[in-house]
Amino acid sequence: MPQTEFTPSIDSRPTYAALVPQGSAPALMVADAAGAAALADLASADAAVMDRAHVLLVGAPAAAADRIAALGPVSVHPAPDAEAALPLLAQLLSTARMGTQLYLAGGEGLIGQVAAQALAAGMAAGAIQAEHRGPVARRMQCVHCKGFTEEVETDPFTCAHCGLTLFVRDHFSRRLGAFQGVCVDAEAPGEIPETREIRP
Repeated sequence: MPQTEFTPSIDSRPTYAALVPQGSAPALMVADAAGAAALADLASADAAVMDRAHVLLVGAPAAAADRIAALGPVSVHPAPDAEAALPLLAQLLSTARMGTQLYLAGGEGLIGQVAAQALAAGMAAGAIQAEHRGPVARRMQCVHCKGFTEEVETDPFTCAHCGLTLFVRDHFSRRLGAFQGVCVDAEAPGEIPETREIRP
């Protein structure tokens, strides 16, 4: 699956490029099912990138894990979802050495969560690369109740926690790893625009 082309937006909106290998520097790689192909492309550009890499695959099928393992990383850790993956990521980050590179590939929700955790753990932003692959569903935080809703595909959408109808903003919080949603009918209760699919 090729990279997604995103239309220009506000400055806080993340932008993505293809992953660029940094040779045999120590590396953490995190990808979902769609992002696993980006890791394979990365290794085909420079096989040495896998020499000191620990790979965390989130929700990827066994065939994807086997394909990545065949590329020769130090380890491959499958996880069924992001919730299960984040504690292992915390452990890998806690033992990461200076100069470790973080390669992220897949959907924006996973990229945002992992990047936020890495930054909170003290990793330099310049050591983090991200390539978007797969659907354009967003991880949204309701600014009213502070709850997170995963895999948001429509605008507006209903907050899974407080039930407010929220406008999908392009504003992205790197600290939270999520886009921000605000009440769409706060000034005119009941006036809700037609639901549309989120586009890149």
